[in-house]
Amino acid sequence: MARRPIEVPAAALLVALAIAAAVLVVLVAMDRPPICACGTVKLWHGVVQSSENSQHIADWYSFSHVIHGFLFYGLAHLAVRGEGRRWALPLAVVIEGSWEILENSPIIINRYREATIALGYSGDSIVNSMADIGWMAFGFWLAMRLPARMIVAMAIGFELLTLVLIRDNLTLNVLMLVWPVDAIKAWQAHPLLS
Repeated sequence: MARRPIEVPAAALLVALAIAAAVLVVLVAMDRPPICACGTVKLWHGVVQSSENSQHIADWYSFSHVIHGFLFYGLAHLAVRGEGRRWALPLAVVIEGSWEILENSPIIINRYREATIALGYSGDSIVNSMADIGWMAFGFWLAMRLPARMIVAMAIGFELLTLVLIRDNLTLNVLMLVWPVDAIKAWQAHPLLS
């Protein structure tokens, strides 16, 4: 039996945009920097161990946010029934936006500095946080349109690509944040692309 895709009506899209705008207001109130301290906004920044990481529109961690969208779509598909599915995207934006707020709080910034290779990490710029929400929504949109097998293959491909090139990915990021492993931290200190 083929899966029935989750539809996102215009009202749900507007609510998702309003939630993203509320996240923006919170990040401004948290006094997060609007853009990179370098004074520019780049479409892509690929140097992980730099002060510009997590400051621009896209970076290696954007792949993780696309995977968030895949996961949120999959969870909604499995856990939500009936008309509630139509509100899966706004719920995904709430979760992703909440993470962006938490990720930029002192407790998580300090945790990244202590437990991961992100020694000089100071949090995301607002541009990067909002782009991360957009990358998640893009992943959700892809999951709405592509076969589940293709989404799983893309997620695995993204994880392997970033594992090989920057020695980090969503899986390792979560592991190192929750339960740091010194051997992994040492291995991550010398990525192929630095």
